[in-house]
Amino acid sequence: MGLWHVFYADWQMECCGTPFAVMDEVSWPLLLQDADGVLGGGWHDQLTKLVGPVAEVPDEEGETVRILQEETGLTVALGGEQGAGVGPGDRIRLVGLLTVERHGGAWPEVSGRVRAVQVVTQVYEEMAPGSRSSHPVPGERQLRSVERCPKWFTGGGSDERGRRSVQSGVVATLEVPGTDSWLSYAVR
Repeated sequence: MGLWHVFYADWQMECCGTPFAVMDEVSWPLLLQDADGVLGGGWHDQLTKLVGPVAEVPDEEGETVRILQEETGLTVALGGEQGAGVGPGDRIRLVGLLTVERHGGAWPEVSGRVRAVQVVTQVYEEMAPGSRSSHPVPGERQLRSVERCPKWFTGGGSDERGRRSVQSGVVATLEVPGTDSWLSYAVR
């Protein structure tokens, strides 16, 4: 059984997600994203390495979805520029962040058992002094183990430097039958 870190963004959960707990069986559409594009990057311990052929499959709306059929059994959609320039049937090796994606396509779902849940608290700072816009500060996040994913996430007020800490989602460790992963070997 493969273990996979999966980021579930706060807005995805709050919009149309169902809270889950450790040991729950879940089924999620997974997207492999460029880790640097998610909350400012710095996801070194949560990265996923995948190797396998690319396929193109139609979704429910007739659009083409690019997926990676990982050689040990995991099937994920490819996000953004992941695997750009690679055709159907070509084998690729990618490293990225697995995310739950409930918008933008009807992708294959991955089923498994939740083995751990960590709330992600990300530091944001104002784009300019007094600005209402903010951006994630790269590498300034904390993970806190919990037994259950919340439905609603909280954010704090800004400090004197225009920084605030916001619960931005969770990282779940998902055990997927019939797969194998680098993380599985690391915890053995």
